[in-house]
Amino acid sequence: MATVSIRHIVRDVTDGTMPEPGGWNRFALEVPDLAAMVEALRKVGVHFRNDIVTGVGGKQILLDDPSGNPVELFEPTLPEASLSQPS
Repeated sequence: MATVSIRHIVRDVTDGTMPEPGGWNRFALEVPDLAAMVEALRKVGVHFRNDIVTGVGGKQILLDDPSGNPVELFEPTLPEASLSQPS
């Protein structure tokens, strides 16, 4: 089962897209190997808004779904950064 997380960012991304009202809310999908997922998706023509960004808790990248909506792929590097926390 996929875990969904809504996030909001306030900076531009490397493809030049700037934040606009209603355009930055997205859901996040946690993946076990972000680099491998990005490579596979690029091979089938998925458009990414930026390159992989590494932060304190993990790595992330934004892609566009077929309708142009942003989707975040996230790979946690710390257990507490996981989108799915044990109950």
